[in-house]
Amino acid sequence: MLPCNAGRRVLLAVTAALATPRIAAAQDAWPNRAVRYINPYTAGGPTDTLSRQFCQKMSELSGQQFVVENRTGSGGLVGNQAIAQAPPDGYTIGLGGIASHAISPTLYARMPFDAQKDFTFVTGIWRLPNLLVVNNDLPARSVPELIAFLKANPGKYSYASAGAGTTLHIAGAMFATMAGVEMTHVPYRGSAAAYPDIIAGRVHMIFDNIPGALAQARENRVRALGVTSAERSPVVPDTPSIAETLPGYDMSSWTCVCGPAGLPRPVVQRLSDLSRRALASEELKRQYLEQGATAWWTAPEQIADFRAAEERRLAPIIRASGARVE
Repeated sequence: MLPCNAGRRVLLAVTAALATPRIAAAQDAWPNRAVRYINPYTAGGPTDTLSRQFCQKMSELSGQQFVVENRTGSGGLVGNQAIAQAPPDGYTIGLGGIASHAISPTLYARMPFDAQKDFTFVTGIWRLPNLLVVNNDLPARSVPELIAFLKANPGKYSYASAGAGTTLHIAGAMFATMAGVEMTHVPYRGSAAAYPDIIAGRVHMIFDNIPGALAQARENRVRALGVTSAERSPVVPDTPSIAETLPGYDMSSWTCVCGPAGLPRPVVQRLSDLSRRALASEELKRQYLEQGATAWWTAPEQIADFRAAEERRLAPIIRASGARVE
């Protein structure tokens, strides 16, 4: 007969051995119930629409519901904190991206999570460039003309944004730095609130997300000069990229699927595979293009490395802009 302690160790070893196949099987079968997808932005906006279209396709492919839950606040930090604190079982995932995972670590003096260590990154979802639009009375019909005009009038003209530290703000700060021009930043509570002043000429331009900016440009309320992605956008193929004038300029919004740190590898692989199939769907790609976005799948290792590289790339621009949240 085994001593008491030895018997206990044998029992624990047998129990673990019997449990391991069940845990592995549960991971391999993921998902076998509804998956909660946290969107850290408001319902009804472009990010919400793009997220719901992605989750609809994921539901169709997996046979389980991917349910969008909007958890807003602090520029996406509240929702992403909820993702980071969720159990690492694959049943709570959500939307990360440039704002929460590349800009905020430099923008905020204190963060409720570690953007690198507290998440498992799975794949990109979409990329969405901004569109530079200017007041119709501004005497510039191209990016080179705008740069020349601003150099001749240092500090006299301004650009709007949806708030300090947003991609709209950083796009303008990056433009000013790379072009060697002086502009005044005017933050608003959302880009829509800025357009009356831009149209009236009280503020002179904005680097806005394509859907809102393009709608204004098509109504001839403003003039479009350039897209902020490294290459031209298929949504506005006749509009040059700013990078054609300023090589290396690139300020596109991007998003990713992320979960809490420690997601099991089988779950990550299954989620990655489902996402790849969803983002390859012609229906989803068409829906995204209608809103100015491009479906963007990446391998898990690639998106983790990309996030880290974006934080390093943007940190000097954010610091130079003076944007800081204490």
